[in-house]
Amino acid sequence: MTDPTHPLLQTIDRRRADLIALCQALVRIPTLNPPGRCYREVCDMLAARLQPAGWTVTLIRATGAIGDSDAFPRWNLIARQDSGRAGDCVHFNSHHDVVEVGHGWTRDPFGAELDGDRIYGRGTCDMKGGLAASIIAAEAFIATTPDWRGSIEISATADEESGGYGGVAYLAERGHFAPDRVQHVIIPEPLHKDRICLGHRGVWWAEVETHGRIAHGSMPFLGDSAIRHMGAVLAEIEETLYPLLATRQTAMPVVPEGARQSTLNINSIHGGESEPPAGYSGLPAPCVADRCRIILDRRFLIEEAVDEVKAELRAVLERVKSRRSTFSYEIRDLFEVAPTMTDRDAPVVRSTAAAIERVLGKVADYVVSPGTYDQKHIDRIGRLKNCIAYGPGLLHLAHQPDEWVGVQDMVDSAKVMALVLDDLLGG
Repeated sequence: MTDPTHPLLQTIDRRRADLIALCQALVRIPTLNPPGRCYREVCDMLAARLQPAGWTVTLIRATGAIGDSDAFPRWNLIARQDSGRAGDCVHFNSHHDVVEVGHGWTRDPFGAELDGDRIYGRGTCDMKGGLAASIIAAEAFIATTPDWRGSIEISATADEESGGYGGVAYLAERGHFAPDRVQHVIIPEPLHKDRICLGHRGVWWAEVETHGRIAHGSMPFLGDSAIRHMGAVLAEIEETLYPLLATRQTAMPVVPEGARQSTLNINSIHGGESEPPAGYSGLPAPCVADRCRIILDRRFLIEEAVDEVKAELRAVLERVKSRRSTFSYEIRDLFEVAPTMTDRDAPVVRSTAAAIERVLGKVADYVVSPGTYDQKHIDRIGRLKNCIAYGPGLLHLAHQPDEWVGVQDMVDSAKVMALVLDDLLGG
């Protein structure tokens, strides 16, 4: 393990209270997505901290991006500190948006209550604790390393929870993650402080609609039920597609274990009449459903091609069609991301692994996320492969009631990130 008297680590220990306060301040700004509240407020708060300390701060609205509107503008922050000496740029990217609160909380979701070693609140784990840790790490490194080289960037970006198109994707399209500008990226997502996340599985979202013909519910034989057609589709998925996906296993170190196979989730289903408005107390009209829709969430492996993934679903639908004379359907693509995985020998991976061993006294674990995060845009659009997710927090707490992050986990992760800076940019 690293000598606890190391000046850089001592500096982070002395800033423990500042780390707690920064995390609490971030959590108390309710950056809920949807719809996208308080994005400018959180960016302004960070700018007020970083700019007086010598960071060049840029606020960027993702004008025209998915989700951006005058009512809920998609604001992003990039802060940069240049040493004045030639060297690489290390970029810490965190999303500032959080998901809805949901039910089941026993604490104020935006109170940022400190109880023992834990800070509670929506976004503590995912991922404002990681954002706070990266800021403390960068500030401590700059304060204790006067002859460092290269540049450090910190970003707080929008909409990761809804695809990242108003955040990292927008910035990547404008060259902010170009490899000649940024060489190393760490995304402080909550993957546990002793793990390095190398990437994620792929995803394809699709809407499938079956067609029917409306008729009076007392004479359904005069119509054609789209819901019954969809029932046949669901039965075929259960009988053929789910068993097929269960046979596929990836060599990627995906966590948890169950996500090492291909998976399919049916996100929603709706058929027939629209849901009545709140407060309506009447009965529905007696009609045969002429439309039924499902949303499918297919997570696929690096060993699978997305064209084959789509062809498998179409084959399911064609088998149903061959058995039902009036069956017709449509498939609409909604969202598609290829799997990605950084090489274990990449510079940022090696540096982070060495730092984990020095701080925690154990060998780093290498994992891959079951779901996607903003690495997809840095890889696909920015063409930057030297990117990982590493940060404090326990992955299973994300999006849960009474979400929390451990203070010591934030401190340890900040030390790891600071040592990465020392390795990659130290004088």
